[in-house]
Amino acid sequence: MAFSGDWDNVMRRHQAGILRWFTSQINNGILEGINSLVQAAKAKARGYRSDRNFATIIYLIAGKLALSCQPT
Repeated sequence: MAFSGDWDNVMRRHQAGILRWFTSQINNGILEGINSLVQAAKAKARGYRSDRNFATIIYLIAGKLALSCQPT
């Protein structure tokens, strides 16, 4: 049965990642979501002069900060 041999090889190659999921509960969906936010920041940061400004936009988008204008 060729399928079981292939499956065994796949499980052996990914064993560490599979076991890590049980302790971290982090999957690829979370990483894809973060990547989506970074890509949105990249689109908004187009034309900024420095990487520092790009990083600031990423933090503003992904950080979900509650920014409100308050009179001083």
